[in-house]
Amino acid sequence: MFSFGRHRQTPGPNGKTRTQPVTARHEQIAFIPAAHPGYITLAAFHANQARLSECAAAHGTDRKAGPPREGPALLQGIIVCGRCGRRMTVRYHLAHDAAELPTYVCQQDKIQNGGPDCQTIPGAGIDTTIGALLIDTLTPLAIEAALTVTAELEHRAHQADQLRAAAVQRARYHAEPARRRYLAVDPANRLVADTLEADWNNALRAHRDAQDAYDQAANTATGALTDAQKARIHQLVTDFPAIFNDPHTPHRERKRMARLLLTDVTVTKTADTITCHARLRGGQNYTRTLPTLKPAWLLRKTPPLVVAAVDDLLDHHTHAEIAEILNNRGVTNGEGHPFHRLIVARIVRNHQLRSYEQRLREAGLLTLTEIAAALGVSTGDPGG
Repeated sequence: MFSFGRHRQTPGPNGKTRTQPVTARHEQIAFIPAAHPGYITLAAFHANQARLSECAAAHGTDRKAGPPREGPALLQGIIVCGRCGRRMTVRYHLAHDAAELPTYVCQQDKIQNGGPDCQTIPGAGIDTTIGALLIDTLTPLAIEAALTVTAELEHRAHQADQLRAAAVQRARYHAEPARRRYLAVDPANRLVADTLEADWNNALRAHRDAQDAYDQAANTATGALTDAQKARIHQLVTDFPAIFNDPHTPHRERKRMARLLLTDVTVTKTADTITCHARLRGGQNYTRTLPTLKPAWLLRKTPPLVVAAVDDLLDHHTHAEIAEILNNRGVTNGEGHPFHRLIVARIVRNHQLRSYEQRLREAGLLTLTEIAAALGVSTGDPGG
C-alpha cells in the first residue's frame, strides 16, 4: 500500500463536493512485476527485502541475523543460547594489551523481566575454534565433493525439465483434438457443442497449468557452473584461509565470510566445558568442545611444579638464591614475572613449606650464638 499524492472528489455534508487525498486506506496499489524497467532485478529486490526483514528488530524480538558490525566478535548476530534458544548479544572489554575481547551474553529474560543473565560466555576461544572449523571445512576434497553433488543436481534438474516439457507437449496434444472436435460440431446441436466446449476449456486449462509450472521451474532454476566458475571455486581453497587470517582484513568482512558458510552456532556452558554446535549452509553439523576459562586467581596461582622445585631448593639455598636459580631456569611465577626473594618467601608461607632455617635445625646445625653459649666462649673477635 502506497500513497502517491493523488486526490479524488467526494460528496460533503452540505451537498458540495470536496477534494480528499487518496491514501492507503482508500486505495490499494497492485504490484505488477515487469511493468516498467527497474533499477534492479526482481530477484535482487526480494533478496534485499528478505535481508531487511531479517535484520530489522521491528519484525520481532528475535532477529535471524543482525547486520555485521565493526567489532571483533565473529559470531555476532548468529550465536544462539543452548539453554533458552534465544539470540545472544555481545559485550566487549579491554585486555591488558588494549585489545578488544568479546563476551557473548544471553540477557533477553533480563531485559524483558528483570531476571538474571541466562549465560555469559567468553567469546575469544569460541571465535578461534569456529574460525579454525571453517578453514578446516573448506578443503579441496570438500570442494570436489560439493562440485560433484552440484553436477548430479544439474543432471537431475535437466531430467526434471525434460519431464515438465513432455507434460506441456502432452497437454498441447490433448488440447488440439478437443479444439478440432469443437469446431467441427454442428452449432445447432447445442448440447453436444456445450460438452465439447467444456472439454476444450479443460484441455486448455491443463495446458496452461503445465506451461506455468514449466515457466516457473525454468525461472527458479540455477544455471550450470561454467569452467571459469569452477576454477574460481577451487581457488577459494587457498584464498579463503589467507584472507580470513589476514590481520588487515576488516572485522565486518570476516563476519560476512563466516555467514556465507554458517547458519548459526548454538553454545552451552557447563562448569568445565563450553560446547558449540555449528550448522553450515550446506546442512552439515559440527560439534566442538573447549574448556572453560579459569578464574583470574587460579590463572595467577603458582604452578605445582614450581612449588615442588622451591621445596627441593630450600634444603640448601636461601630465598634469594632460590629466586636466582629459578630465573636462570627460565621459570616465571603465576603472573609471568621473574622471581625475587619476596615472591619465594610468599610461596613458602602460603604453601606452609618448611623454611630454610627449620631444615638446618632439623639437620642438627646451630647458629653462631648457640655454639658460643654451648662452648662457653664469646662470639667477639679473639684479637680484641
